[in-house]
Amino acid sequence: MSETDRVCVVTGVGPGTGLAVCRKFAAEGYRVAMLARSEERLAAWAAEIPGSIGVACDVADGGSVAAAFARVRDELGPVGVLVHNAGSGSFQTFMESSLEDLEASWRINTAGLFSCGQEAARDMLAGEGGSIVVTGATASLRGNVQTAAFAPAKAAQRSLAQSMARSLGPQGIHVALVIVDGVIDTPVTRSYLKEAADDFFLRPEAVADEIYHLAHQDPSAWTFELDLRPFGEKW
Repeated sequence: MSETDRVCVVTGVGPGTGLAVCRKFAAEGYRVAMLARSEERLAAWAAEIPGSIGVACDVADGGSVAAAFARVRDELGPVGVLVHNAGSGSFQTFMESSLEDLEASWRINTAGLFSCGQEAARDMLAGEGGSIVVTGATASLRGNVQTAAFAPAKAAQRSLAQSMARSLGPQGIHVALVIVDGVIDTPVTRSYLKEAADDFFLRPEAVADEIYHLAHQDPSAWTFELDLRPFGEKW
């Protein structure tokens, strides 16, 4: 199957990594389904990116996910690549966080991957395999003072991705996790960090290039976990 026949679904599309990934895959000939909650922004981006559609979807809701993937199959075809970029969380201390904060973060980061991953994998198992790339975070490796509700969800997401990779890999589906260790360059992060130099940030286009590379690795040398950080980031 040529790339012009393949469909890529990107969740959590916003003016950062998600949109950059959509543009990268579309530029490489993919038909791209952009999933997010904002219909207005999706419509504007779909008009801009050739071969793309915007599909309103709440990845924390299994019914919304099923409906979104049904529309993707109907309008574009079976899914060949899933980039699960949807992620959210509150950044507070343990005593400042609520159970609702923890549950909300888990639903988007972990349950969202579970639902979207199953939907995409059904197409891949019935076809010629495929790739699932997950946008992770440093918080999946260690909890910090302000990540009491966020880190457990990202750690669970990482464990789920590992399980998926071990289960689906022998069946021709490459599952990979990208640990994003740094601040993505977006208008919002720039507004918060006005004094930061350009090389402090991760460029969304550079992250998208690496995600595209992961999705197309030779099966003899698959990567599961890839760290991405600016050269000046302390780690």
